Amino acid sequence: MAYSFDFSALGDYVPVIAKGVAVTVELIAVGGVLGVMLGIACAWAKTQGPRWLRPPVSAYVELIRNTPFLIQLFFIFFGLPAAGFSLTEMQAAILAMVINLGAYACEIIRAGIEATPRGQFEAGASLAMSRLQTFRHVVLIPALQKIWPALSSQVVIVMFGSAVCSQISVEELTFAANFIQSRTFRAFEAYILATVLYLLLAVLVRQVMRGIGALVFPRRRIAR
Repeated sequence: MAYSFDFSALGDYVPVIAKGVAVTVELIAVGGVLGVMLGIACAWAKTQGPRWLRPPVSAYVELIRNTPFLIQLFFIFFGLPAAGFSLTEMQAAILAMVINLGAYACEIIRAGIEATPRGQFEAGASLAMSRLQTFRHVVLIPALQKIWPALSSQVVIVMFGSAVCSQISVEELTFAANFIQSRTFRAFEAYILATVLYLLLAVLVRQVMRGIGALVFPRRRIAR
């Protein structure tokens, strides 16, 4: 049976699509920045922090990395209110993304730290820097430079994970696609459009991350 595509049916829902894209961008912008910051803090705790802090951080990382993001989202949105913490749909989605990205970013950044030559730590100590100062001023930037492509990919993966936030009525891109197909019954068109927009967003996020890397990290000197 032939199927006749009709994308004109989506024309009346441009504002819905635009809002979905805007909410997805907001989720990844806020969740990405805070998630990477959490990952840096956890990586420091696991590699340079006090010993008593390492077990809880390791437990957090293993818990998040070995449970589905959807369950984490439901726990935050439906579970925390039972404990007296009331969150809006958007707040719950951002918190879930931050916690999820923080755990994965922790392990990625930790790998970069452990690949840092021991001499850099010793150089910081020789300048009478504390362990935290050595981490901030000597170790962190070279470590991030090593793992920036992997970290960029993880941010994109978390952006794709934001699609399940529609399950708690966050009006992001997947929510918009579901809404449109339920009104127009043009499922192919709605989800093809969503797929193309996710692809464009992924390319945009990678380019932004690449631009940030070019600004933050010094260019490697080419040996002559």
